[in-house]
Amino acid sequence: MPATNKKVAVFTGTRAEYGLLYWLLKDIEADPGLHLQLLVSGSHLSPEFGETYRQIEQDGFATSEKVEMLLSSDSPVGTAKSLGLGILGFSDALSRMQPDVLVVLGDRFEALAVTQTAYILKIPVLHLHGGEITEGAYDDAFRHAITKLSYLHGTSTESHRQRVIQLGESPDRVKNVGAIGLDHLVRGEFLSQQALSDSIDFTLDRPFFVVTYHPVTLASEDPEKSFDELLAALDHFPDHKVILTYPNADDGGRKIIPMLETYAAEHTDRVLAIPSLGQVRYLSAIKHADAVIGNSSSGIIEVPSFGVPTVNIGSRQLGRAAANSVFHAEPEEASILQAINSGIYWRNKHPNQPADNPYGEGKTSEQVIAMIHALDFNPCKTFFDL
Repeated sequence: MPATNKKVAVFTGTRAEYGLLYWLLKDIEADPGLHLQLLVSGSHLSPEFGETYRQIEQDGFATSEKVEMLLSSDSPVGTAKSLGLGILGFSDALSRMQPDVLVVLGDRFEALAVTQTAYILKIPVLHLHGGEITEGAYDDAFRHAITKLSYLHGTSTESHRQRVIQLGESPDRVKNVGAIGLDHLVRGEFLSQQALSDSIDFTLDRPFFVVTYHPVTLASEDPEKSFDELLAALDHFPDHKVILTYPNADDGGRKIIPMLETYAAEHTDRVLAIPSLGQVRYLSAIKHADAVIGNSSSGIIEVPSFGVPTVNIGSRQLGRAAANSVFHAEPEEASILQAINSGIYWRNKHPNQPADNPYGEGKTSEQVIAMIHALDFNPCKTFFDL
């Protein structure tokens, strides 16, 4: 592959998206023809959400720019204002960085803000995970907007590639590269259950669940009521321990945090509440869990490849392709309880057997690197008509 000497900026605004990008960051660093620039923002910089930028530094990555953008607010107005603050900060950061390409993953408002800024500054954006559907969240429209502001597209399935083309993007700039988070399955090292237990100072001496619930920002699904129903369902499994991770920084998320902290304080013998596990501990917890419960995209995309069942609650991920190890539930105690029991039954029938995952095999980073090397940017995109 010819040396291209490109400056590659990679944006990360949440713990989850950073974890997915880990191996791509490593591969960009290792490529003599590329220079990594890391742009860190969003909940990474918030004490309320665990200051997860520290994990990035512990992993050995140098941060080129940090952009504060989150208001300490829990409302749609706060989110909209945070988006505006992001654009102000990213304008200065990107003008200093002067990257040849910006890599953005996913569909959040932080990613929308940085992509809008890059588009105006004529910086080509390589967007990962476009073309997907999550009908219960703002993210659905944000994702499609990011697609139209981006120049290159790496999708997680062929059907998502076709949807990006349907949005008017030229097929020669849209590649089905698979879900980048699955690279961890091929290249990652996981903690044993004992090592995980020691790392989080929480004894995992019996079966356990990993639980992450995010607010639903578009559908009429009250986050406090839904989370309360989830906690009620967990009460039916007193013999299981529970690792509760904090929600993301969407409006409504801050209402959930005291609820999960109170639940953990009332059940100290079996429940741990933790702002962030970090990628290695999170994936290790998934590997050893009886089930992953909540409404995170990781339950749909990564978890099936571990042979661990997912209980997907409510409408946040509505529209995503899902493996047969994903059990959907309404945000109601009885429905969640039934889905958990179905998931445990499925795992007992398929011990240590990965589900047939529609999102690829874990060889995405190398394909993204090839796309970066081959980039020949023309800011005047033409609309591709079907």
